[in-house]
Amino acid sequence: MNRPPILYSFRRCPYAMRARMALSVSTQVYELREVLLRDKPPELIEISSKATVPVLDVPYLGAIEQSLDIMLWALNKNDPCGWLTPEDGNLEDMLQLIKINDGDFKYNLDRYKYPNRFSNLDDKKFRSEGEKFISKLDKLLAKNDYLFGKRPSLADYAIGPFIRQFINTDTEWFYSQSHTFLKRWFEKFSENLIFIGIMGKYKVWEKNDTPVYISSLETEKLTGY
Repeated sequence: MNRPPILYSFRRCPYAMRARMALSVSTQVYELREVLLRDKPPELIEISSKATVPVLDVPYLGAIEQSLDIMLWALNKNDPCGWLTPEDGNLEDMLQLIKINDGDFKYNLDRYKYPNRFSNLDDKKFRSEGEKFISKLDKLLAKNDYLFGKRPSLADYAIGPFIRQFINTDTEWFYSQSHTFLKRWFEKFSENLIFIGIMGKYKVWEKNDTPVYISSLETEKLTGY
């Protein structure tokens, strides 16, 4: 019998969050290995040249090293909530929006959240640049409850963890701004059972630990948010 896939993850990493959500909604059982980023296990380094989380080690397939690829792998196996088939637009439209999130928005987010890592850059400048993407999403959400229709889809779950990080950098400032529709959307995301279900705390994995298997049992209600 094949072993389940192994996910190397870090609880608070937005990339890892979206991978875990897709694995959960697809009802894919997997072994979770929580990683300490400053002390990565040799087992992770051995299978992944990038050695950053998340990485999914799939029997007979090898390592899937990008979080979006993990999402697509899981959902192509089983997509009970139709994340890949939004009501408005199509998969390519969603991937284009996710590309902006993962590119320009993430670039600005990092420099806003961690200015000391970037020679003390002006974090407010990068906050303003990041807010342009927030405004773009707010306009989409003025038309529908979710980014591509009346129910959540791949884009909502792939982008949500990064919006969470942007908001949490300075919540007082954020909630003093407009973005009415995005605030409503984010509130639903934060209360979503799939998101809550993948945010459990686990000890850092060590080689001789009893495996921690995760299944959709933690997120039985898969009706979206």
